[in-house]
Amino acid sequence: MVDWRTKTPVAILIYKRPSTTEKVFEAIRQAKPSKLLVVANAPRPDKPGEAEQCAAARAIIEQVDWDCEVLKNYADQHLNCKDRIASGLNWIFENAERAIVFEDDCVPHPTFFQFCDEVLERYQDDERVMAISGTRPNVGTLRTDYSYYFSRYNLYWGWASWRRAWKHYDADMKLWPNIRDEDWLFDILGDRRAVEDWRWRLQRTYEGVEISTWDDQCTLSYWIHNGLCIVPKVNLVSNIGFGLDSAHTKDKFDWRANVPTEAIQFPLQHPEFVVRDARADAIMQREYFERIAQQKTFVEKVRRKIRRTQKLWEEFRAQKYQGGFLEFMQQVVKES
Repeated sequence: MVDWRTKTPVAILIYKRPSTTEKVFEAIRQAKPSKLLVVANAPRPDKPGEAEQCAAARAIIEQVDWDCEVLKNYADQHLNCKDRIASGLNWIFENAERAIVFEDDCVPHPTFFQFCDEVLERYQDDERVMAISGTRPNVGTLRTDYSYYFSRYNLYWGWASWRRAWKHYDADMKLWPNIRDEDWLFDILGDRRAVEDWRWRLQRTYEGVEISTWDDQCTLSYWIHNGLCIVPKVNLVSNIGFGLDSAHTKDKFDWRANVPTEAIQFPLQHPEFVVRDARADAIMQREYFERIAQQKTFVEKVRRKIRRTQKLWEEFRAQKYQGGFLEFMQQVVKES
């Protein structure tokens, strides 16, 4: 087990998932931050049992058993995902110059904390660097001898940043119409396929179609300010929250779910230059973001439903479903 007490304040955003919250909290407990910032949403009054689930998640925070200042920002009324996370992050960076941030289903490898401590300190005053990602998707082959690379993309399943970077966040995307209409997105991305993908994605966010989205706004703010994100050579955070009780990621068989983590090696091998890895970004765009966009098309949705049904049938045949065929079909309908 890694014995490292983080020097950085840690934040956790929770809601109604005590089982995953407990796993994230246990990882934080191992790192023993001296400051823990907790953001919680309130239950929806029309959802039976949700108040009890929220209370159970909040009760986990009371298990802090190390020397730690605990700050809480608990909503009195339910907010949508975007507003609760955005307002919570505003509060976090009002109370901390820098922070490591987790949602309630993102479990870090123990070495993620030391990694963040070192790179947060190293790039504290470098305005080009705006965030540190813990997620390294299992896409492509990263050819580098360094411990991390610089990217235009940040994945927000366990990440870290500074107040100086978060201050650029604009939930309303006020500059998006100009960027869209004057084709500035091509100047940012330099690739027509990527431009079409992100124009569609950002426009949906701007129009409120993706009402729960908060992270696309953050990505746009980084791009507007020519910001870079640090991505580790290995995956340091796993999202364990895919399933029906998730706000966004409801397919438990999704290829992004439960990706294993591994230790990053110390001492870190730092890149000699703060330059974006264009090849790694091209792989990320093609094999990660475009794949996500394809999942939202009708044909791909049908294919995923078929794959989920096949996997559920395999579980049924392995007798993981204790009921009969009727129970299996009910589960298929529920999962679909």
